[in-house]
Amino acid sequence: MLKLIKRLTGDRAAARGTLAYEEARALLETEKPATRRDLAQRTDLKPEMLYYLAEDSDERTRALVAANPSTPHQANALLAEDEAASVRQELAAKIGRLLPDLEPDAAARLRDQTLELIEKLARDQEPRVRAILSEEIKSSPLVPRDVVQRLARDVEISVCGPILRYSPLLSDADLIELIATTQIAGVIEAIAGREALSADVSDEVVASLDIPAVATLLANSSAEIRNSTMDKIVKNAAEVAQWHEPISLRPDLSIRAVRRIAQFVGRDLLHGLADRLGMDEETRRLLSGRLHERLDEGPESETEVAAATIVQRAREQGRLDAAFITDAAEEGHGDQVAYAMSLLSGLPLDDVRRVLGASNGKAITSLVWRARLPMRVSVVIQTHVMHLKPPALLPARNGSEFPMSEDEMTRLLDYFGLAAKSA
Repeated sequence: MLKLIKRLTGDRAAARGTLAYEEARALLETEKPATRRDLAQRTDLKPEMLYYLAEDSDERTRALVAANPSTPHQANALLAEDEAASVRQELAAKIGRLLPDLEPDAAARLRDQTLELIEKLARDQEPRVRAILSEEIKSSPLVPRDVVQRLARDVEISVCGPILRYSPLLSDADLIELIATTQIAGVIEAIAGREALSADVSDEVVASLDIPAVATLLANSSAEIRNSTMDKIVKNAAEVAQWHEPISLRPDLSIRAVRRIAQFVGRDLLHGLADRLGMDEETRRLLSGRLHERLDEGPESETEVAAATIVQRAREQGRLDAAFITDAAEEGHGDQVAYAMSLLSGLPLDDVRRVLGASNGKAITSLVWRARLPMRVSVVIQTHVMHLKPPALLPARNGSEFPMSEDEMTRLLDYFGLAAKSA
């Protein structure tokens, strides 16, 4: 017996051979951590011995027991409460890997025990434990819905990200709610990369004004994007270099979108787009010739000229203020509002028109803030010029305050490429 113990403690590879019960008992009594670690990895060890090792003073030994697929539920439950995060991490990885093997007709007790551990680990105080679990169960349809909901709303992107990207248990309603309420960077981007993303969710990704998320959405060839939504993206894409390549790779662009894209993408991207869409040589030459041209440019209409004159006169007379814009908006003079906002914000007229055409209450509110106008002006413009209605219309907070922080409004202006711009 002593000879066997010596051999096993001196050569761990030998521990892979068959081990009799009495031999294992003798090895458990040794004081060498290496010996107990070897035992902790064995899949033929008796359940009570693995339970015994689950209480070992050596953290590495307990971690090996946690990773051992033969460890009984009672020991796993004990290890789920272990003070060492490394032990709980090994357990989370193992439990996640075991889940796909639980067929629907598996023993109810085994399934319940596994799901019980998953629920416990999903509440672990250590983010790394939750992140490992999330990565392992991200695609499983067998996870309890409340666990998926908990992990999807985790404050750590390393935890919620895999679930948001892959879980089949999240509905469109869940995803839209998360987009609307999240304060965590990366959440919307994770959602934007989901397989076969619906058009409704894509609309919300674009409405969020999250530049990396929209880039991911454009690169997601399986995502459904409505033509009207793509038009909104294209309208702002010239200012966002991060979108140029993914938008040029979209397989579902309308001819109108292609013509607009030709104004700002590079020649190589445009030629690649032409190849994918099978354009003839005449169309290729047309688009190439418009690479640096403006397509819809034309002389100002008489109405626009009149609006500019009225706004300039108001400025000279010292009347270009919140009251002037409020009156113009309520009377339906959108051109006057655009010219006035351009002068007061210091931004080019085309950029102001782009914001007004975005149908986004947060965007116009940020522009009003930039122009140093009160929040009530934003509400009037949203109502009478942009024709927004709740819930798209963004109301004031406490009746008169801006509902967003200055950082949020600066970020939105940056989305439109306006944060550092001046007329």
